[in-house]
Amino acid sequence: MKPEVQAYIRHRLSRAEEALDEAKLLVEAGHLLTAVNRLYYACFYCVAALLLTEGRRASKHSGVRALFDRFWVKAGRVSVERGRFYRRMFDHRQKADYADFVRFEPGEVAGWAEEAAAFVDEISGLVERLLRGECDDT
Repeated sequence: MKPEVQAYIRHRLSRAEEALDEAKLLVEAGHLLTAVNRLYYACFYCVAALLLTEGRRASKHSGVRALFDRFWVKAGRVSVERGRFYRRMFDHRQKADYADFVRFEPGEVAGWAEEAAAFVDEISGLVERLLRGECDDT
């Protein structure tokens, strides 16, 4: 893998951590709709980085979801629960960003923040192992 691709992948992982940090601040401030957006993007950046480890990319969010499902979740390389969580966060983000009169409860968003942190931790760890050549399932 070219060094610039590795640098871009690590940049995506950094963006994921930043989005998680932003989401936590937004939850604390009561800005739940924007927090949901940042939680989704934290997961999205990780998944995009994961796909890039195999040279895969998509121009749309739906394409990223489809590639993640096909090559990672259905292949058993990432748990089905992680795949479901990613799809749920996409749906929540769609509602938060585009639907009118949507309201989320602080407790549920805080719970999603915990799940997103675990998601980012797991996927980032997997990406780092792949970059170091420690995983042989690709």
